[in-house]
Amino acid sequence: MFEGRLRLFLVRLCAALFLLPVSMAVAQEKDGVGDLKLPGISSYATPKSGTPLALGGGGAITLSAQLTDKGTDITRGLVWRVFKPEAVNGKLPMVASAHGGSAVFQLEPGSYLVHASYGRAGATKRITVGKEAKRESLVLDAGGLKLDAVLSGGVRIPPKKLRFSIYEGTAEANGDRALIIPDVEPNSVVRLNAGIYHVVSTYGAVNAVIRSDIRVEAGKLTEATVEHHAAEITMKLVREEGGEAIADTSWSLLNESGDPIKETVGAFASMVLAEGDYTIIAKNRDRIYQKDFTVVGGQNQEIEVLATEAAAMDPEEGAD
Repeated sequence: MFEGRLRLFLVRLCAALFLLPVSMAVAQEKDGVGDLKLPGISSYATPKSGTPLALGGGGAITLSAQLTDKGTDITRGLVWRVFKPEAVNGKLPMVASAHGGSAVFQLEPGSYLVHASYGRAGATKRITVGKEAKRESLVLDAGGLKLDAVLSGGVRIPPKKLRFSIYEGTAEANGDRALIIPDVEPNSVVRLNAGIYHVVSTYGAVNAVIRSDIRVEAGKLTEATVEHHAAEITMKLVREEGGEAIADTSWSLLNESGDPIKETVGAFASMVLAEGDYTIIAKNRDRIYQKDFTVVGGQNQEIEVLATEAAAMDPEEGAD
């Protein structure tokens, strides 16, 4: 009877060891590593039947990361990924991952590439694992960036109408810059490697755009506020001053040079515009009306276009 129980135990143990690599690969796929772009590592792959994390003959290695070379250990928000350094079919196999602060891995002896990401900041380091326990640390050389924008005089901009995009600080030969993070909400902290970044602040959805270069320093939170010279404008077509807006109106907005920059349809045309001179053209029932106006930063206004015979344009002239 004892031998029978021993045989049953060995069968179950072998089955568990056989399934362990498969379950690990599934967990790594759920971890979302397929979407990660590692600096200095061109490509990688999660193994279909890789090495388990815990190995009896391996040594424990403790990994920690700091923002600066003299900083304290980061205690949360880190994502660790461990790769074999030899590519397989052009990709680096991932053998382990962890989330949080410092992490302990039990790996078989050998050489590995370790990547630590902290928000959009990250660092990669080659490590060697032996049979004895050891520690390794990565210096991310990273900081935080917090962005906001105001109107002239310090007037706050509604957060829902304000977005930021962060680009590489150095432009390519054709003048383009690599986009790092789009649609950043105001007053949110973005973790980045230290360096200079090109930040684009967009108020509304037309032409109120401010560009600036901002330096992020390691171990520090950089707070930057830009000033928009723009205003919210609402236009309506009326038959008399102070009258009701006429429905089913088509609107075309032209800048000072006569270039069209916005088209919309409705009783009202509401938008955020940068300071400057504009021409608005309203079309209703085959009649075309226009009006010139000026936008002053921070001064929201309502503009009425009169639908009178005197203000009407010749349709052929409006088509030009």
